[in-house]
Amino acid sequence: MSAMDGAVPALTVTDGQGVARGAGGWMGAVPVALAVTGADGRIIVWDPVAEELLGYRAQEAVGRHIVDLLHPDAHRTLGRALWEDAAAGFGVMGSVTVWHRAGRPVELEIWVRPAAGHTGGEAEGGVLVFAADAHAAARIRGSSVVWDGLFSHSPVGIAVFDTGLRFLRVNAALQAMNGLPEAAHAGKTLPHVLPEVNAEQMEAVMRRVLATGEPVLDFRRTGRTPADPDRDRTWSVSCVRLEDAEGRPVGITTSMTDITAQEEAKAQAEDGRRRLALLNDASIRIGTTLELDRTAQELADVAVPHLADVVTVDLLESLAAGGEPGPGLIGGAALRRLGKAPQAGSQVADVLAPLGRTLAFPSAAPYTQALAQRQPFLLAHLDARAIAAAARYSDAPERLRRLGVHSFMMVPLVARGLVLGLATFYRTGALGPFGEADAVLAGELAARAAVCADNARLYGREHDTAAILQRSMLPQHITPPPGIDIAHRYLAASDVNEVGGDWYDVIPFSGGKAALLIGDVMGHGIAAAAVMGRLSSTVRALVRLDLEPVRVLEQLEAVLADLADPMLATFLYAVCDPATGRCQITLAGHPPPAVVTPGGHARLLDLPPGAPLGIGGITFTTTELTLAPGSLLVLYTDGLVEARGTDIDDRLSELTRLLANPGPSLPDLCDQLITELVPGSADDDIALLIARIGTA
Repeated sequence: MSAMDGAVPALTVTDGQGVARGAGGWMGAVPVALAVTGADGRIIVWDPVAEELLGYRAQEAVGRHIVDLLHPDAHRTLGRALWEDAAAGFGVMGSVTVWHRAGRPVELEIWVRPAAGHTGGEAEGGVLVFAADAHAAARIRGSSVVWDGLFSHSPVGIAVFDTGLRFLRVNAALQAMNGLPEAAHAGKTLPHVLPEVNAEQMEAVMRRVLATGEPVLDFRRTGRTPADPDRDRTWSVSCVRLEDAEGRPVGITTSMTDITAQEEAKAQAEDGRRRLALLNDASIRIGTTLELDRTAQELADVAVPHLADVVTVDLLESLAAGGEPGPGLIGGAALRRLGKAPQAGSQVADVLAPLGRTLAFPSAAPYTQALAQRQPFLLAHLDARAIAAAARYSDAPERLRRLGVHSFMMVPLVARGLVLGLATFYRTGALGPFGEADAVLAGELAARAAVCADNARLYGREHDTAAILQRSMLPQHITPPPGIDIAHRYLAASDVNEVGGDWYDVIPFSGGKAALLIGDVMGHGIAAAAVMGRLSSTVRALVRLDLEPVRVLEQLEAVLADLADPMLATFLYAVCDPATGRCQITLAGHPPPAVVTPGGHARLLDLPPGAPLGIGGITFTTTELTLAPGSLLVLYTDGLVEARGTDIDDRLSELTRLLANPGPSLPDLCDQLITELVPGSADDDIALLIARIGTA
């Protein structure tokens, strides 16, 4: 209740030497009026804030009794009692109601105390009156309570700095974060208190906030504090300028939270995404061919620079030479360097052996041990002690260390239970030391490269096996009858998947005639070569029975029908009599033969194409023609005239153009056709048979 209600207001009386502690919470935060009275209670000082607060100008207030001025007649007794208490030496604090010059009541927070000891002259024996608007004071007091509670109990670290960026106050949460009590902060700058965080950067941010008034949110303080001296941590910091009532800067307040766990989780997630992207890249870039050296280089290229700064890939010498992995590593290991990245522009890479070099390691060397144990070998920190074992065999480790290599890792290449080689990873730059996660990632890259390398080994072996099988089933010695000259060529495909069932043969039989035949099993690999061998043997037996050409093809179709896995084959069967030039030609889906007259005119024979053997239910047609003595009959498989991205008609036209200008001999003509039509590696098997029928 206030004095206006006729009751005594809630006041606090002190002993005259001090004030109750709660009175100062709002002082300086709202405009405070000052009035001073003499011993007789008449006003002798009336400041501008008092004039603004109560409406009386100084000339109107000075000289009047303070009780008469501020209290109406009904409350003059209460006002005089308050003044007398203060004049008697008692301090008075509390809320009172006084009257504004305009005749309206004003609620004030007051602090009244004797003037003795504070002023002299007229004020001796009088009182000092400080007053502020009660509503504004209440708001400030409430805000102060909130601030004090927040400062004391908030889990957020809070600091207050003066304009010199010296600590004025830190709360308990920040003391715990920094590992230092408030006394260790007071009056000191951030670099002095916490030299192992990015204090200079943070001070620069605070100076900018102090100068511009623009707050900064989520600045990252990083480093180590006495609270956790062995671990780098991260804090999110916000900075706000503190200002007085006139908007002048009086300091800085900062708030911060420890976000180390969130940052580590974010880094782990980002690291996971990076590793997944690298593995995805590896799945696309490693193993694009069936070449060992290409696969090894692809592994090195993928790993640099995302996993390591320098990478080498070495495969067992026996494997690189086209053989099988060696019997063991008891006597050491011989490795050939097939991959290296970067290949130029790196001093570290220059120290390492170049591509193609064969490296020999004794059984006790780390390289050999990593191969034998089939486990990654990791040196997180490469120092003189760590490289002591390897230094016995080479000065390269010490040279690498001096060039800045700080971390090293060897990962074996293992596929299908076989050790194929080793990948070595070096770090020199900003990337930190290799860890277990890096070893796992490198192992996954190495495993993919190892499978691709082993596929190349297996496919190469199958390619060689199929080619050997196919060549072994081709006629080793062709002895044509008199009157027929023969030249032939066989070229295996460069791709293991294309080695198949192309074959040819020349079989003499009764009457001086000969059967010229060529075929192509529609399949690849060992299976196609085996079927080709079966058909070739069957044809030889059938030809010697002197069967009609159509009957021969029907029997071959029956052979294919007996197979567990159906297969198709194209076939050309020609029976030629050199004495008469008469030829009988039967096609089963095979490319048409070409004829070159003695005068050099070349053309493709227009014959019924038929359907490939193995389809079943097909009627084959034999065409008879007579060739001029000395004519050439050219038989070939589709590998000679088919090429990816090229029209078949254009290729056939090119064939006849080349045949119109034959070389001096049939072997030369075979070589010319293959050289011109297949300038690079063959996409498919090629079988070529050229016969000169009769003599010109």
